[in-house]
Parts: sequence; structure tokens; C-alpha cells
Amino acid sequence: MPIINVQILEGRPKEKIAEMIQNITDTVAETLDAPKESIRVLVTELPNTHWGVAGVPMSEKNRKLV
Repeated sequence: MPIINVQILEGRPKEKIAEMIQNITDTVAETLDAPKESIRVLVTELPNTHWGVAGVPMSEKNRKLV
């Protein structure tokens, strides 16, 4: 049973997350020749204060872009 973990920054619409889950499921099913019913996709949304790039939280990076 394939289990796929996806971590993304929070804030995307639920419809987009559902679309992503469907696309990942389709791709894994096709690539591994696995039944879709056996595929699990876990999505974890992280606040931008808990995600950093180059030592800077995304909340700070985003503030600088504005």
C-alpha cells in the first residue's frame, strides 16, 4: 500500500488540495500499477511561521515581498 506524505504551506483552497490528492493518486497508480484503493495521500499544512528557507521563516520572507 503506497503512502504519500505531502507537506505544504497552509492557505490553499480545499478544492486545490482535493485536486492535488486526486492527481497524486492517479500518478502513483499509473506509475506503480497499483489500485487506487490501496493508495493513501496524507497532506500536512504548515503555518508559514513553521517553514523556513535559508534560515528565514516564510512569514518573514513573505513580509519582505510586500
